[in-house]
Amino acid sequence: MSFSEEATSSVPLLSEKHSGIPDFLLEKAKEAKAEVFNTRTKPQSQRNRLPVIPQGVEESAFFKAIDELREQLGSDHVEVNDKPLKDGCVNPNTHDMMYVLDEEELVASAVVYPSSTEEVQKVVLWANKHGIPIFPISMGRNLGYGGAAPRVRGSVVIDLGKRMNKILDISPEDYTCLLEPGVSFFALYDAIKAKGYDHLWIDVPDVGGGSVIGNTVDRGVGYTPYGDHWACHSGLEVVLPTGEIIRTGMGALPNNNTWQTFPYGFGPYSDGIFSQSNFGIVTKMGMTLMPNPGGYEAFIEIIRPLRISNILENVAQLRHVIQTIAVRGQPRSTYYTGSGPIPLDVVRRAAAATPVGDCAWAYYGTAYGPPHIRQHKLAIIDAEFKRVAGARRVDAEVDMPADEYFWARDRVAAGVPDIHELRWVNWVPNGAHVAFSPVSPIRGADAERLFQLARRRHDEFGIDLFPAFCVGLREMHLIVEIVFDRADPERRAAAMACLRAMIDDAAACGYGEYRTHLVLMDQVAGTYNWNDGALMKFNEKLKDALDPNGILAPGRCGIWPRRYRNRGWEMTKASGERSEGNGVGPLPPP
Repeated sequence: MSFSEEATSSVPLLSEKHSGIPDFLLEKAKEAKAEVFNTRTKPQSQRNRLPVIPQGVEESAFFKAIDELREQLGSDHVEVNDKPLKDGCVNPNTHDMMYVLDEEELVASAVVYPSSTEEVQKVVLWANKHGIPIFPISMGRNLGYGGAAPRVRGSVVIDLGKRMNKILDISPEDYTCLLEPGVSFFALYDAIKAKGYDHLWIDVPDVGGGSVIGNTVDRGVGYTPYGDHWACHSGLEVVLPTGEIIRTGMGALPNNNTWQTFPYGFGPYSDGIFSQSNFGIVTKMGMTLMPNPGGYEAFIEIIRPLRISNILENVAQLRHVIQTIAVRGQPRSTYYTGSGPIPLDVVRRAAAATPVGDCAWAYYGTAYGPPHIRQHKLAIIDAEFKRVAGARRVDAEVDMPADEYFWARDRVAAGVPDIHELRWVNWVPNGAHVAFSPVSPIRGADAERLFQLARRRHDEFGIDLFPAFCVGLREMHLIVEIVFDRADPERRAAAMACLRAMIDDAAACGYGEYRTHLVLMDQVAGTYNWNDGALMKFNEKLKDALDPNGILAPGRCGIWPRRYRNRGWEMTKASGERSEGNGVGPLPPP
């Protein structure tokens, strides 16, 4: 497909494709796609390419093994990655569409599409037999953190979303559901609405097109009181790296009727080892649903007691106004064509021309409950925030037009999926993003320290600073989105250098990342090094016990199996930005 053809091609609907868009978001999706192509200067690759064979596997043996897998799954469900790499709006399952290294650095050799847990098991047993690394994805929408790219170049990606996308159960009485990996937030929302379950809400992240399981297992968050997605899951079905299938929690009880309602079951609670790890492939998950409720430094200090006392009930956001400008989808050149980070006075002038008005920070929060309860809470919140000089409340019903970003945040806080958020990637041509995501207490001093740390490094590398504080019950995440031109090697290198510097700076101050990009996982894991790296040594023991052949997602979250360990695969600040090591050790004897 040519550049112009892709720019004008239709957006798939949810009724047509598991990864499609709901009808109510179609026009918005078309507008967002047009904005992306308006800023694109990098043409899509059209060159012929050979599949990348993983290290430690002979080419002839690899293709023979692929033929064997085709016999097991059907030839239509095993694809060798020998086509030009396509990114843009198509959400590829072969690489990272928002690559921060060279686009050929982290690519799959092939993609397989199982239709059931039993077929996932077949793929895992096949991988063990041939010593081929595999990398499972739900839908590959982990944008800004590596997307669908495997950490080990040439791994076979297991795409769980295409053929394993069933909603197995929605219980309107228990407020729960049971899902497969290909169920997106869009799909779950549509199914609940189609059944007329208006008393059920789902909690959605900023962009609703990703997998509920994928987001939850990676400990993603949303913005209602159910915003901690991992805390809201209940029971897993997992294929272990050696091919065994287990269920955790109440799912381990045959003919159970409480899988989705009680997460613990009996005995040791093992679910945690399957989040942000490479210890198993989650193929089913129970999830709780939310009942319909009926409806800066100084700021941080105000937010904390309101949040702990649940006057502020959702995951609140305090965002710098530059994101309010950028999320309108217009390129940076609309406002500023100079070099270096955009001056704050330029940002403030641009903000003054919007319905939000001139300000430095914008707070987005939500009150839930019957109208009189909401009004009581909002009056308390308003009084507290106005203790800050210059703070003002925007009357959304009067001041905010229907297409203003505020309403996207309003919908997300009400459990309605949206796609508005990523419009800020259009800030630069060929826009991509990668995030710095440290966790801290909810204190003004911590907010100031992290903000200044990020400001100093962004100024050093000539990057515009996009900070947002997401406030939980007793902790907050600072999410700094670095937006860069993925077609420009210098800007990719600047983004990486800035991130690596901030990770070390934050760790020196006692702040750790809660989630990170594939190529930064080794560095982030290395900051959790209390007691001579005791936690990583424990994780490595688990990895070697559960995955003796080292085939499942080697390197994910910095956990390397024995065959790869200490062979130069780890990517750190000192190692350079090459993802591959120096060979792979032999398979252990059977």
